[in-house]
Amino acid sequence: MTVQPQHVIFGAGILGLTIAERLAASGAQVRLVSRSGATRLPGVTAAKADLADPASATKAATGADVIYFCAAPPYQDWTKSFYALQEAAIAAARKTGAVLVAAENLYGYGVAGTLHEGLPLTATTRKGAARARMSKRLFAAHAGGEIRAVSGRASDFFGPGVRTSALGDRFWPDLIKGKPINWFGNPDALHTFTYLPDFAQALITLGASPDSWGRAWHVPSPKTLTAHEVARRAAALIGAPLPRLRRTPRLLLRLVGLMQPAAAELIEMEYAFASDFLAAQRDWDQRFATPATGWDSALQSTLDTWAPEATARQSAA
Repeated sequence: MTVQPQHVIFGAGILGLTIAERLAASGAQVRLVSRSGATRLPGVTAAKADLADPASATKAATGADVIYFCAAPPYQDWTKSFYALQEAAIAAARKTGAVLVAAENLYGYGVAGTLHEGLPLTATTRKGAARARMSKRLFAAHAGGEIRAVSGRASDFFGPGVRTSALGDRFWPDLIKGKPINWFGNPDALHTFTYLPDFAQALITLGASPDSWGRAWHVPSPKTLTAHEVARRAAALIGAPLPRLRRTPRLLLRLVGLMQPAAAELIEMEYAFASDFLAAQRDWDQRFATPATGWDSALQSTLDTWAPEATARQSAA
């Protein structure tokens, strides 16, 4: 009798939930670990833990064969809290012997242009430096035999259930209602976006591919477009008016940031939206040959989840 591997997911945000849902649908054993210890996903067990506490995280990961590190503190708390979360995940992987699959992004490079995995992690922004430090620590732990690790790096992601993103709750409701869309950066600069279900599936694939461990991989993303092109394509799918994107001034973000700290945190990331920002995925294509979901399919799935909410907001206005 073949024993099914135990998949343990740290973090019940939208990425962790999507990974759990996909694994459970395949019949895998899945445990979702979070502060609340609650889940309504069928086929998924839940565990409660303080994911910043190595002992608590390790106990929750008992029996794990694969640990997916998808936990994250609030955006404004990355510099003070993120590293501790990863250290607890490393402790859990060390104790259980599980491979640690980390969900990463592209902040650690600290530059715009065409990005690939061979670039140095030399970011000087606060959040970029935090990400660079975490990734270096992760792979130093792998190289030193402390754990086995791999990471998938995604660009800004979008998809069903994604709210706090450039293509999230500040974008889709206005597009659906035909209102101007506020955009921080140059809406005519090319920018890679990653479809959340593709990101989730890529992390699952990496966890099951021992020959991929020990390095970071750029996960598959659809063809790089500008924000204007994404908006026009989405509007055409649903018959919405031709969208208009207007640049959000830095000053406005600073003012909003007085009440919503996460908004002010966007300012240091302006470089990624002011110029072309492309994630190369040649290594992934050569190794896995698993393409990203096409734009029309990804956009339709995303828009389907936003349409009822946009309608409700419009009725209440």
